[in-house]
Amino acid sequence: MPDLLNLITDIEGVSVGHATDLVLGSGVTVIVFDEPAVASGTVLGGAPGGRDTGLLDPSMTVSTVDAFVLSGGSAFGLDAAGGVQARLRELGRGFAVGPVRIPIVPQAILMDLLNGGDKDWGLHSPYRDMGYAAVKAAAKGTFALGTAGAGTGATTATFKGGLGSASAVSSAGHRVAAVVAVNALGSATIGDGPHFWAAPFEKDGEFGGLGMPGVADHRMRLKGMNTPSTTIGVVVTDAQLTKAEAHRLSLAGHDGFARALLPAHLPLDGDTVFAASTAKHRRDDMASLMELCHLATIVMARAIARGVYTATALPVEGAQKAWRDRYPNAD
Repeated sequence: MPDLLNLITDIEGVSVGHATDLVLGSGVTVIVFDEPAVASGTVLGGAPGGRDTGLLDPSMTVSTVDAFVLSGGSAFGLDAAGGVQARLRELGRGFAVGPVRIPIVPQAILMDLLNGGDKDWGLHSPYRDMGYAAVKAAAKGTFALGTAGAGTGATTATFKGGLGSASAVSSAGHRVAAVVAVNALGSATIGDGPHFWAAPFEKDGEFGGLGMPGVADHRMRLKGMNTPSTTIGVVVTDAQLTKAEAHRLSLAGHDGFARALLPAHLPLDGDTVFAASTAKHRRDDMASLMELCHLATIVMARAIARGVYTATALPVEGAQKAWRDRYPNAD
């Protein structure tokens, strides 16, 4: 088995592309499947924004997607899916309706309009073009974490947010991985210190290897009482799943939110998790599904911590400090 990169691209048939604009203070991340993937998703935050999320309900007819889109820009960012569709249409991708093909690209957005970036974009938002560019940039293998793609303008209650990813392998050899843009109303770190809530799940010092503090400060920290936020992510496995099982996997991904962010799923968060199966490897027993759900929780928690750990501050006046700005020698 090839060495893992600890990224969602460890799943065969998955590519990731970013469009990043540091002046805008925002960006787009696209997760593209080589072949349509069985998919579902869940929204547990109180202030979500999305496109084509309704079709992910297990009771709906369409069962596969061509790509997922994660974007900044709040509701303006929903234009990104149009750009993604345009590029996939050029490539001949999409759900066949007679002679027409319609690329299926569910999207979730996060609120990054108040981070100091230049949002004076004129009549039309830049997100459609960014979505198109993100697909053109999509590739297998390594991709940027932290202040990149949908994590470009992300913030949290304590440190700059960002884009994170992590992967794992089940006892049956199935791979499961997550990618997430961490823009939480709450915090990924404990109290005012450098330690991450996800520390019990860390692997190979991927976010500093600091462990847990002697005493955990559980007091609520929020970045504002009137600041819509949202953490948005994707869990993918190469194990064969039904649409209903993918729905269950997305719920397990939300458990990762609850283990890595405090608090999570607030009335002003739009927390959303998409899940998909590339079905490269057979799976037909309940025990393996339960282990995949267990690992989905863990990889999502790890990805959240990595997103904050790897982030850098935006090059704009008054930008939120990054974890490394405060603790440059902590790891």
